[in-house]
Amino acid sequence: MASALKNLSEYNSEKLIDASGKRFGLVVAEWNKEITDSLCRAAYDTLIKHGALPQNIHRNTVPGSYELPLAAQYLASSNEIDAVICLGVVIKGETKHDDYINHAVAQGLMQVSLRFNKPVIFGVLTTNTLEQAQARSGGNYGNKGVEAAVAAIQMLSFIQ
Repeated sequence: MASALKNLSEYNSEKLIDASGKRFGLVVAEWNKEITDSLCRAAYDTLIKHGALPQNIHRNTVPGSYELPLAAQYLASSNEIDAVICLGVVIKGETKHDDYINHAVAQGLMQVSLRFNKPVIFGVLTTNTLEQAQARSGGNYGNKGVEAAVAAIQMLSFIQ
């Protein structure tokens, strides 16, 4: 498990560009709202920390993680957005629904990124339990929202 080896909130800030001229779309799933709100706050704060202007960060909500790719496609198609950060959580249940959702979301976000040549970041927690999701949204393992925001800035640097 990657987060057992590395805290999701730790990164080398020296490699990040100034994000002041960049525009970000945050897409946040409402399912498991306590977790996704924490991911969103961490992503937003990280973008601000690295120079993004509040007026250039646009938060959008969708019902659940399954809806992230369509919202990401809508934002990525806009010339007003440079990178899209998708935040959600899928917790394993008694059935295999999580496998189907996780695969569909990952594939959908990758397709959007490739179609529009823009960073579309997979900031979705795919955990076995609520406790694991809490540990990765501001708990013992840091916050995936930080990691997602850093990935967006790194990819924008790469594209420049």
